[in-house]
Amino acid sequence: MHCTMCDAEIPNDSKFCIICGAAVAPAKTGATERLTPIEHIALDPSMITSAFTLPGYQMVRSLGIVRGLTVRSASIGGQIAAAFQSLGGGNIRTMTAVCEHTRTDAYLMVLAHAAQLGANAIIGFRYDTTEIAQGMTEVLAYGTAVIVEPEGNAGG
Repeated sequence: MHCTMCDAEIPNDSKFCIICGAAVAPAKTGATERLTPIEHIALDPSMITSAFTLPGYQMVRSLGIVRGLTVRSASIGGQIAAAFQSLGGGNIRTMTAVCEHTRTDAYLMVLAHAAQLGANAIIGFRYDTTEIAQGMTEVLAYGTAVIVEPEGNAGG
């Protein structure tokens, strides 16, 4: 299979291009779906940090930027429910759920992208969130994919 962005040859089961990071799996459209239980997380969540070092580990190799991008919108019913909830103030549960699902999707994508590159950790992890249209939220999760070893295991 070839990436549609950079024409790199990539494995047939890839979701991201290992060269440019572009998503290669077709986007799903349609009604908002409930998240399914996660059977396997691509990387150990304790190896993901917003810092640029991982205490107790040394970086052996940097594999580059990895990312996960997703856009979500509440259904029309959810938007109406959110409008009524906003009249009373406080937490708007409908929109909180949409945002949480969006961040989770982006997080899992960035972990999968890092695992495809052979990383065992991500440093400098961040989220960027943008409202691209009313009720439509884009979330970008990104960081640097790295290979780390416990500090005592150095030596080539």
